[in-house]
Amino acid sequence: MTRMTSTGVIAAAMLSVVAGSVGCSRPRAAAATTDRPTVSVAKITRGDLSQTLTLAAEFRPFQEIEVHAKVAGYVKSINVDVGDRVTAGQLLAVLEIPELQDDMTTAQAGVKRSQEEVNRAEADLARTESAHEVAHLSSTRLAAVMKQRPNLVAQQDIDEAQGRDRVAEAQVATAKAAVAAAQEQLAVARANENKTKTLFAYARITAPFAGVVTHRYADTGAMIQAGTSSQSQAMPVVRLSQNNLLRLTIQVPESAVSRIHLGAPVDVTVQALGRTFQGKVARFSERLNLDTRTMETEVDVPNPKLELVPGMYAYASITTDEARDVVVAPVQAIDRKDEKATVMLVGGDGRLESRVVTTGLESPDRVEVRNGVQPGDLVVIGSRAQLKAGNTVTPKVIDLQAAEGVR
Repeated sequence: MTRMTSTGVIAAAMLSVVAGSVGCSRPRAAAATTDRPTVSVAKITRGDLSQTLTLAAEFRPFQEIEVHAKVAGYVKSINVDVGDRVTAGQLLAVLEIPELQDDMTTAQAGVKRSQEEVNRAEADLARTESAHEVAHLSSTRLAAVMKQRPNLVAQQDIDEAQGRDRVAEAQVATAKAAVAAAQEQLAVARANENKTKTLFAYARITAPFAGVVTHRYADTGAMIQAGTSSQSQAMPVVRLSQNNLLRLTIQVPESAVSRIHLGAPVDVTVQALGRTFQGKVARFSERLNLDTRTMETEVDVPNPKLELVPGMYAYASITTDEARDVVVAPVQAIDRKDEKATVMLVGGDGRLESRVVTTGLESPDRVEVRNGVQPGDLVVIGSRAQLKAGNTVTPKVIDLQAAEGVR
């Protein structure tokens, strides 16, 4: 009885141990799975990359001048004021110059007098040509008679006729010279008249180009000196700025000079307006400033609605490098150490692998990877301090573009 009881107790104990071992095998397997750390990863993709250079600058008018008078005079009327928009050729002001009106009258009278001199010289020429024709016919006839009947006409008569012919011919030449001199004098008189007309036309001051009047210096009745006078500082009439096209002058550092090209697009961000405008590289000096080691570069920015005002600050972003349809990885995935770039790759079985990669063009958020990874690979973008190659992890794919959009 006692022997049978002890045997049953031992059997029961063994069953309980077996059952316990079977029951504990499942929790341990689950625990092994949950022990894998979860890491943030991103997919390697293909895309376009660009590298930009952003520099601060200040808007300037495309053209800006102070409009001076060519001749001195009093302001008879001024038709514009500060802020007025004018077109090319528009009348800005009119000067009153009485002495020029007198000069115009004198010049016109000189032209008329010279024209009369030409008419008189031409009449004298016609008269002398007629006299020469008569003398020449008389001399020719006497010479013909002399040949036919030598003793009919005296030699003296023939000589006198020939002399009168030569005198008349000389008088014709003199008359022609007088006509030419009179015509030259007429040309001088007309040139003087045109000069006076030109000076008189300067009494009307017009806009040389379309723009905005940014300053007005003179009022009606003010004395304006000629802008060509070197004896004193001549006062301008107005200041005119062309604002429908603005300039941004930026100083490009030496390291980026070779990557600046004419016509390159430029994004111009104006913080005061909260907007970005499009411009292009229009010109550059092609030499470095020895003091700053920079090259002066100008960007033209169209301003048809005059939303931009000269003097505003802006940031110009110039695309200096571009790469299209290349393999790209997030900047956070690249680990640089000892001049070597590596990524932590997560394999299909969840194991980590450290790979050396060659990088290329880099933007603020992405890097071109020329070898070492392929599109679709998963790379760790979180902290890698506790991770080692060969560890098994649970990857959690993060859409970086969506995350940036949420921000």
